[in-house]
Amino acid sequence: MQEEIKAKRRAAIEKAAYKLLRERGYGGTSMLAIAKEAKASNETLYRWYADKNALFKTMVESNAKATKAALDAAVVDRADPLTALEAVAPILLSMLLGEKAISLNRAAAADDGGELGATIAAAGRDSVVPLIEKLIERGLETGAMAAPSASLAAEWFISLLIGDLQIRRVIGTLPVPSDGDVSARATAATNAFRKLCCT
Repeated sequence: MQEEIKAKRRAAIEKAAYKLLRERGYGGTSMLAIAKEAKASNETLYRWYADKNALFKTMVESNAKATKAALDAAVVDRADPLTALEAVAPILLSMLLGEKAISLNRAAAADDGGELGATIAAAGRDSVVPLIEKLIERGLETGAMAAPSASLAAEWFISLLIGDLQIRRVIGTLPVPSDGDVSARATAATNAFRKLCCT
C-alpha cells in the first residue's frame, strides 16, 4: 500500500514537472516550483531525486522503460535479432514521438547550458542504442546479418525508423502519429532494414 501511494506521488511530481517544462522551459523550472505544482514538499523532492537533473533523468528513464525492457528481454533470451527489432520498433517509435519525449526535447533545444540534452542522451539514447547493437552483433556472429559493424547497422536501423519525424514533432510541423501510422512506419523501416542487412 505504501509503495502504491509513493508511486502515485511520483507520477504527480513527474506530471507537474512536464507541465512546468512546457510552460517555463528547463532553466525556468525549479524544484520548488515543481513541488508547489505537485502539492508536495520541497524536502520530499530532494529526498527522492537529489536535484533537478536527477529528477529529469528519472523522467527520461521512465519514458524509455518499455523500450529498454523489450530490448533487455530480447538480449537475455537470445531472441532472433531481426524478430526482436521488429517487435521493439513500434514501441521505440511511439516513445520518441510521444508528448513526453517531445516536451523534453523542446526544452533541451532551448536550454543553452545543454544540461537537459546531456541528461536525455545519457538516460535515453545511450542506454537503448547499445542494446540494439548487442542484438545486431548476434546476427552478425551467426551470419544471419551482414554489415560493416553492429554500431553502423544500429545507426541504419534508427535512421530508417525515425528519420526526421522527431525533429518535425519538436518544431510543431507533425502531429502526434496514430497507432496505425506508427505501425506502418515501423513495418516499412524493419522491412528496409532486412533488405539492407539480411544475408
